[in-house]
Amino acid sequence: MPPWGCGFGVCVDNPDNKRMSRIRWWLALPGVLLMVVGLVLAHRDATAARSAALRVPPPAAGVLPSVTELPDLADPSDLADQATSRRVGVADGPVSLRYTFDGGIHQPITDVSGEHELRPLGQNGGALRLVPQGVGLAVAYPDRCTLERESDCPRAILEGLRDDSLNPGTRPMEYGASVLMTRGDVADGANVLQKGYSVGGVSQYKLQVDHRLGHPSCVLVGRLGGIYRAEPWLSVADGRWHDLKCVRVGDRLTLHVDGAERAWVRVPPRLSIANAEPLRVGGKGPARGNDQFAGEIDNVFISIGGVDG
Repeated sequence: MPPWGCGFGVCVDNPDNKRMSRIRWWLALPGVLLMVVGLVLAHRDATAARSAALRVPPPAAGVLPSVTELPDLADPSDLADQATSRRVGVADGPVSLRYTFDGGIHQPITDVSGEHELRPLGQNGGALRLVPQGVGLAVAYPDRCTLERESDCPRAILEGLRDDSLNPGTRPMEYGASVLMTRGDVADGANVLQKGYSVGGVSQYKLQVDHRLGHPSCVLVGRLGGIYRAEPWLSVADGRWHDLKCVRVGDRLTLHVDGAERAWVRVPPRLSIANAEPLRVGGKGPARGNDQFAGEIDNVFISIGGVDG
């Protein structure tokens, strides 16, 4: 029988083959070790990342501190004079902003770009709260007041600074918010968001949930008067979240509820909206007669220009 190979039913291994196998194994060992070390490091990094994420606290819910209370709303007849005290401009390009309110009570309330800050304003102990909503937060407004004297009711809103870039003029625009209301939250007026007023030649765009029927509606008012309102015969005060969107394109103002067109009204194509008033969310001011909103508001947005309808 040869020193290696097979013969007479017996096989003898070649010693050179054994040596080559050992050499190949030793040559492969560093690669195997590197792969194992890489897997261990990757697992450690992933575990550290998960641990770090768990250590980061979620945005804090709670009461938003209000700034100093403001005096009562001015006489509507004075609003036009206030609006013209400085030349009123309009957006000179596309504008898009959105408020998610997910920064928590320890951060300023700004849109997602960190701009257009809103301040909590309150009277008679009225306060706003950030409450959990989905994976983020929403703004909860004071409960609907049942006091005999409306002037004694707690009131609270969010209000920005004067910002003429939020004036659309005659340009296409859309604006809206998500709202959560119950039958107990409705009133003759519950303003969701607005810029401007419908009186005094100021001009306005507004989203509201009007009347005790809980009907949402979109409103446009030009400086020459005339109130244009798109209002469907349906209620959103049913204890569920609803997405509301107002769209103004050309001679048409449309209200969308949960993605579906629900009402529309024709408006003059030359109707222009430009005023010196700030953006307000939840009422037309913190003083009495403010059409106070009750319920929760989330995902407020405004887009000017680049709107197709």
